[in-house]
Amino acid sequence: MTAPVPAPTSPAGPYAEAPPALPSARGNAGPAQTPLPSFSIPVRVYYEDTDAGGIVYYANWLRFFERARTDWLRALGAAHTRMAEEQDIAFVVREIAVDYRRPARLDDELHVDVRLVKARPASWILWQSARRHGDPSPLVAASVRIAAIRRSDGRPTGIPRWLHERAAASAAHPPAGT
Repeated sequence: MTAPVPAPTSPAGPYAEAPPALPSARGNAGPAQTPLPSFSIPVRVYYEDTDAGGIVYYANWLRFFERARTDWLRALGAAHTRMAEEQDIAFVVREIAVDYRRPARLDDELHVDVRLVKARPASWILWQSARRHGDPSPLVAASVRIAAIRRSDGRPTGIPRWLHERAAASAAHPPAGT
């Protein structure tokens, strides 16, 4: 029998141990089970975002999540172009699990949220959700693992320490008015 390995220390604070569960849409997932966002952007649902049934097409939720992650990184000082040019770093989605709970429709105003859940040296696990304006319950939630790679050769690389520190600080202070 081996001794238990202590959990690694992480700048993500109390959310560092495991990603939040993605309860089933049939479950009773209330706001108490929903982590507070550390970053949020507004998104309007346009005609191009919907399918023939008039609801947001399932793949377009990934586009909304990508926009929120990009703006979150930019707010942390890690714009994709700057990171690529100055540090040869790019971020890629390594893994994603999406829970489609309720639909959004044409003209809905959404808030797309990002929260750091777990930080590793070369990857982060993020919790993302989209919700209607004024409603704390997610329509769609996802656990997303992003990884840092060297842009020049596609090999894994470490996320800079300054970025870990800024992301951890962001996770500790949810945005106002969301």
